[in-house]
Amino acid sequence: MVSRVLFWAGFGVATRAWQLGIEMRPLFMRQSLWAYPVFAGVGASFGYWLEGVDERQTAILEERKKSILEKRARRSEKEIGNATGAPGLQNVQM
Repeated sequence: MVSRVLFWAGFGVATRAWQLGIEMRPLFMRQSLWAYPVFAGVGASFGYWLEGVDERQTAILEERKKSILEKRARRSEKEIGNATGAPGLQNVQM
């Protein structure tokens, strides 16, 4: 988690440096140094939010994977039961 937050904080600082480069302004002026922590904070906030999104999506995918594997196991048990002639829903005669 820390690596993702640090990456996005660095990305925020790089964005500020790129912005000043496009404007052809000096990177380190005393009047504009306050913007670097702001850009880093916004980037770090985005990275923290993105980490939460990743955790939620991973949990959803694990849950779906578990349910799909259970469904496949039930279906294979049902097919094995039908193949061996064990009375199942299709083999029961009325």
